[in-house]
Amino acid sequence: MDWAWGFAGGLLIGGAAALFLLVNGRIMGASGLLGGLVDGSGRVNFAERSAFIAGLVGAPALIALIHAHPDTNATSNVGLLVIGGLAVGFGTRMANGCTSGHGVCGISRFSLRGIAATLAYLFFGGLTMLVVRHGLGML
Repeated sequence: MDWAWGFAGGLLIGGAAALFLLVNGRIMGASGLLGGLVDGSGRVNFAERSAFIAGLVGAPALIALIHAHPDTNATSNVGLLVIGGLAVGFGTRMANGCTSGHGVCGISRFSLRGIAATLAYLFFGGLTMLVVRHGLGML
């Protein structure tokens, strides 16, 4: 039943994106909300951004406390996790958005930029996995 967690997460992300657009009239992008907190450009709506990021981190933590941890395919190599996190952060800044902004909101609005960015994420994610797993034998 691990697929149910992914299904529930997808419903929550889609629902949150729709609610964010309806209430605020803006596109939800987790990287943009977090980036505004980090670089100080989001001081105007600091509380809104903080609440969103707290929910983004807190909801899975709460589920993990209530329910046993579902199996994942994430590596336990902390160095790879840090490098991967930095690469994702760099990529979202280059693409001016992340998978929630481009993938969830962009594709649902038929945005060509969102579709192109999502296709690039998928291609380079697959290429990275191919190189790291089969080329370097790190996973």
